[in-house]
Amino acid sequence: MPAIIIAIGIAALGWFIKAGLSGYTESSRVVTVKGLSEREVKADKVIWPITFVEIGDDLSSLYSTIEAKNTVIISMLKSKGISDNEISTRIDVEDMKANAYSNNVATRYKASSVITVNTRNVDTVLGLMKEQSSLIEKGIAISLNRYENPVQFEFTGLNNIKPEMIKDATQNARKAAQQFATDSESELGKIRSATQGQFTIEDRDQNTPYIKNVRVVTTIVYSLED
Repeated sequence: MPAIIIAIGIAALGWFIKAGLSGYTESSRVVTVKGLSEREVKADKVIWPITFVEIGDDLSSLYSTIEAKNTVIISMLKSKGISDNEISTRIDVEDMKANAYSNNVATRYKASSVITVNTRNVDTVLGLMKEQSSLIEKGIAISLNRYENPVQFEFTGLNNIKPEMIKDATQNARKAAQQFATDSESELGKIRSATQGQFTIEDRDQNTPYIKNVRVVTTIVYSLED
């Protein structure tokens, strides 16, 4: 009797080992592919800081000069369709003689004015940026320092194009998997797993920051069948 039980146990163990190896072989017949989807889109929001600097020894006169020039700039913006709620202003004043590293300066005060346009009227701002030189004729020297006050173009409509881009990426991944299956003389099976990569939005190039490149990569594991 014990011998029969042992024989049955050995037979069962052999069956489980065979089944396990078979399952392992089947599960290992997979192909992992990546699908890419890219799109060029135009920015739908812009943050444009307009900056200029004035210096003087009389603080009251300095403020008056700043305010007068701010009025000129804001009037130009409004004349092109920029509304009040899309414009904000900030004035920073530095006492140069109070600065430990500026003991020998001739002028005491330095005032910086920043007029920021935050709008979805990207085309309007692009047009206004081309007219900045006209402010020089009015005695306003606009600073073009892109490091301290860069112009920011943004694309906020990602959710509107996500589904279609994911679909495109998935289709591209399937094409690659199908080619692999054909080359290996297999049939493409079902999706085992899928991972959606992170969407990235970057400038297309340095010269056209208002054109964005949207990109996503999906990773999909397909089973292969004989």
